[in-house]
Amino acid sequence: MLAIGELAPDFTLPDEQGNLHTLAALRGQNPVVLIFYPGDQTPVCTMQLCEVRDKYEEFTAAGAVVFGINPSDTQSHKQFAQRYNLQFHLLVDKDKQVAQQYQAVDGWGFLSITKRAVYLIGLDGRILFAKPGRPNSAEILAVLPAGTSA
Repeated sequence: MLAIGELAPDFTLPDEQGNLHTLAALRGQNPVVLIFYPGDQTPVCTMQLCEVRDKYEEFTAAGAVVFGINPSDTQSHKQFAQRYNLQFHLLVDKDKQVAQQYQAVDGWGFLSITKRAVYLIGLDGRILFAKPGRPNSAEILAVLPAGTSA
């Protein structure tokens, strides 16, 4: 895991609609929650992202932008988001390059998988929260003060 206080690596990735999102564009405007997860439509990943969906209003009330990230394609992300009514964007990290930058990959080359990890990035672009696995939303929200959007 990257360390709390470290500057979060920048990236640009497409979402389920093909629209590009750049982390640096949110700096100074919104805190960002990055949820790295192995795959769409899998039981544990579905539970994890649905829990965030159920707390989404609390994340947005605190000004946070939430992204799910894995190597699935836009069609898979679109179906997953529609099926479970996910209000946040799912980003396509096809080659797992962003997951590698965030130390959220297990294995090597084509045999690697994106592993579960959650990061919260503050307005200044620094990591405020970093935890492997599947921390619950309350843990993340506890680090995210209400009204932190610019």
